[in-house]
Amino acid sequence: MKRILIRSGKSPFRVATHEEFIHQDLIGTNNGNLLFSDAAHKLLLTDRTEVTSNGIRTNSSAERAREINEQYDVFVVPLANAFRPAFQASLDRLSTLIEQLTIPVVVLGVGAQVGADYDTEPLRPMEASVRRFARAVLERSPAIGVRGELTASYLRGLGFGDVDIIGCPSMFLHGGTFPTPRDPGTIDAGSRIAINLSPDAIPVGDVGGLARHAVERFPQLTYFAQNTLDAEILFWGDTTAAAGRHDAFPLQLTHPLFRENKVRVPMDPTVWMRELASYDFAYGTRIHGNIAALLAGTPAVVLTHDSRTLELCRYFDLPHRQLPGLPGDIHPQDLYDQADFSGLLKGHAERFDRFTAFLDKNDLENTFIHGDGGAAFDARIADIELPPSVALWDGSDDGALRYRFSRLREQLAHNNASAERRINGLTKKNNDLQKRLTTAERQYSSVQQEIAAMRKQLTATEKRMSGVEKRLLVRLGPAIRRRVRRK
Repeated sequence: MKRILIRSGKSPFRVATHEEFIHQDLIGTNNGNLLFSDAAHKLLLTDRTEVTSNGIRTNSSAERAREINEQYDVFVVPLANAFRPAFQASLDRLSTLIEQLTIPVVVLGVGAQVGADYDTEPLRPMEASVRRFARAVLERSPAIGVRGELTASYLRGLGFGDVDIIGCPSMFLHGGTFPTPRDPGTIDAGSRIAINLSPDAIPVGDVGGLARHAVERFPQLTYFAQNTLDAEILFWGDTTAAAGRHDAFPLQLTHPLFRENKVRVPMDPTVWMRELASYDFAYGTRIHGNIAALLAGTPAVVLTHDSRTLELCRYFDLPHRQLPGLPGDIHPQDLYDQADFSGLLKGHAERFDRFTAFLDKNDLENTFIHGDGGAAFDARIADIELPPSVALWDGSDDGALRYRFSRLREQLAHNNASAERRINGLTKKNNDLQKRLTTAERQYSSVQQEIAAMRKQLTATEKRMSGVEKRLLVRLGPAIRRRVRRK
């Protein structure tokens, strides 16, 4: 039995409440992380493997590294856009852990994140961290699996040749076959539309306009948000209405999508895909939001705004349009009419073979070739009652009030303790400053006394010098006068 440890927020078979998802951040700030980690879990689970979730946060202590070395045979690390400045500290912690491991380490689908122009110059400040990570992995693996050509070129430019382009595990949830997207028919006001949006796409295109026009056109619209922050707003609410704050991007309760209760945050990928299966069309800037729709058989078009979305779209031949310059009032019918799904479907089997060849290279079996094709995994998931997507809390008792009060009390206690520690620290600093000031004042007084003494001594010296000068004049004066008369 091969014991596989996988980096993921949670096991696909763990049933977590909304409170646990939010409190523990089981999605790692973005539920797209669970989509590809669950897919990796399914792919690697056979009757000869045992797959365990390590959690999304890295414990890089020597004790944890020792446990991993003793209890597991391989550490599998599915990643997304890990080569980005905001992830540098996390990447360093992951490198610290890997450097202590003696078991193989397999990276599935790591990617670089830069602009859609593929200019990697913004990554230069973190090159040392990327080199360290790649070096640590390649000392324990024959190759690194990357998302696409950009990341492969970037790593090769840093001197690492053992790089395989494998895409993202999420696309292989169904193995070597991929669902043919359904025909949505005419997309009109009666269509069920799913939209997904990214806050970091705001500087690139008219994301607010996309949201506004979607709300106005489609009564049966749902905004599938993906971040922990979105879930927190739904679960906790906010005070934007009372404060009179409004924004074009849906990230506060005053936005029409929230006001009309059209926002959902799926926590489990299975629930996500089940819900999307009932929609006619999906579109937006979220790569995994659209992959989830396609896996459910719903046609989707990605609006790319950076390299992480564009790189995967190009590799998998996903229908996409670039967000810069795209009008905010673009109609989903236009997106669908220009979408070509043939490359996605025809090339999928070859891409799956490339992915499984990478697994073979790393001595990892997969369920579609060496197992039951994921049947046991799917059956087990089907028997689990997973929580629905997070929806808007109306303020009534939804069964989570006790948690909310407890959490607020804990947060208050935490804030008070933090404030007290800060006050104590500032008090100590103030006391130290007072001591240093007192010492400085004493030193200043001593210096002043020394200066006064020196001045007194100088005055006495000047008086003595004056007396000497007078005596010299008395003695030398007659002689000088006699010499003058002689001349």
